[in-house]
Amino acid sequence: MAILDLLDKEHTVAGAGFNRWLVPPAALAIHLCIGMAYGFSVFWLPLSRAIGIKDPVACASDLGFFAEIFSTSCDWKISMLGWMYTLFFVFLGSSAAVFGGWLEHAGPRKAGVVSALCWCGGLVISALGVYTHQIWLMWLGSGVIGGIGLGLGYISPVSTLIKWFPDRRGMATGMAIMGFGGGAMIGAPLADKLMKFFATPEAVGVWQTFLTMAAIYFVFMMAGALAYRVPPSGWKPAGWTPPQGKNANTMITNKHVHASKVWSIPQFWLLWGVLMLNVSAGIGIIGMASPLLQEVFGGKLIGVDVPFNALSSVQKGQIAAIAAGFTGLLSLFNIGGRFIWASFSDYIGRKVTYSVFFILGFILYASIPSLGHSGQLALFVGFFCIILSMYGGGFATIPAYLADLFGTQMVGAIHGRLLTAWATAGVLGPVLVNYLREYQIAHGVPKAQAYDVTMYVLAGLIVLGLVCNLLVRPVADKYFMTEAELAAEKKLAHDRDVLNAVGAGSGGSAATGKATTLFAWAAVGIPLALGIWITLQKAAVLFQ
Repeated sequence: MAILDLLDKEHTVAGAGFNRWLVPPAALAIHLCIGMAYGFSVFWLPLSRAIGIKDPVACASDLGFFAEIFSTSCDWKISMLGWMYTLFFVFLGSSAAVFGGWLEHAGPRKAGVVSALCWCGGLVISALGVYTHQIWLMWLGSGVIGGIGLGLGYISPVSTLIKWFPDRRGMATGMAIMGFGGGAMIGAPLADKLMKFFATPEAVGVWQTFLTMAAIYFVFMMAGALAYRVPPSGWKPAGWTPPQGKNANTMITNKHVHASKVWSIPQFWLLWGVLMLNVSAGIGIIGMASPLLQEVFGGKLIGVDVPFNALSSVQKGQIAAIAAGFTGLLSLFNIGGRFIWASFSDYIGRKVTYSVFFILGFILYASIPSLGHSGQLALFVGFFCIILSMYGGGFATIPAYLADLFGTQMVGAIHGRLLTAWATAGVLGPVLVNYLREYQIAHGVPKAQAYDVTMYVLAGLIVLGLVCNLLVRPVADKYFMTEAELAAEKKLAHDRDVLNAVGAGSGGSAATGKATTLFAWAAVGIPLALGIWITLQKAAVLFQ
């Protein structure tokens, strides 16, 4: 019991001398692991020939859907494997909403440990599913159980970081959420190398890769979870005082809303719309980035002025490599935007930052069709890079926006509820892009022009997002907790005030040296730097 007690929130309250810069690398250690959800497509092709090894073994044409799920004699279609993405983001959003309140009371350390058990345990179950060739075990393991781990791991540091960095809320959440965007840059190349290492003439090496990655991720995620510390109630950085009077931003409250009340607050639904519309537009582009570039520019990517369908198989292979570089470049801007835009929002405010996203986004989306038709490749790529930076920036800025409006006491739980917007966008965005494209092509529109209407529709979504953002106002006083309600909530959350927290040995209160801080940052920074370097090498194909 003594070991389990260490996971309780009251044992994670930091004492005097704790270095707050140790918390962001702890959050990054978890986010870089669960961020591999973005990179799961690296497994689709090997898994689609898990039985045939060299070539897929097709299922009988008369085999029903459920029979195909349980069949051990034919390979899975990529469309079946792709359901993993839907499960990831649906369960990420729903688990974050359901367990957000529990997280505020249990603390980030316990939530991080549960996240590690779910995410890594899900990979183990998925390995069993590959080994026995039962796709339902993969859906259950990584999709459902792993998706719950995604939700808990994603929101576990948000409230803690905002409380440690009241002076730099955007920057703090941007650092952590940057890791979720960067997880695939590290995980996908690692998975590729592991599959090649484990592959044999009789196996594609996926289940062994799942087990290996589960072990690696478990070590990093547990280290991150155990390194979490929460500040004592009322803690402030040395020398910092909250702006007051004329210098105070009226959009930033010093009161607190209970998470159970946000469903009835107009500002919550306006921010729900802001996030959902921003993400719908961006996530649709991410899912179609590679074919979009190939079909719009066709042979122009390799100096041949012919449409995509007229290219030879060799030429298609050449432009596919260029499109892969384009996808890698977008991922870099997605990651960089999470940190840069969120940090920028500390200076210009969250509402202004989102207004920039939507106004600039509308101009870029509406301009892309004409850039494609005129063959302006550099501007076309540049515009998409800016769009993806704002997509990532939207994720990283929204927790600080919530803290500004609803207070910091239960911002993790409120953020969890807001992530249902992500789950909605995860369905709406890809469906819009994919089905509009198919409809255009089915009605005789050339592939190079099939995305025009899609871009204008996405520009329309951006306008709706701008309207939602402009309508956001400070939250009315009636929604905030009273002093008595706040005291009761702090008791449930095991908050300790500054005086009682000083010298709390179990909270890791000893002064933390620079060497420890440097080691923590190196542990997450070196893998992230390697991932960025690999991605830059792939993106270099665009400029050759």
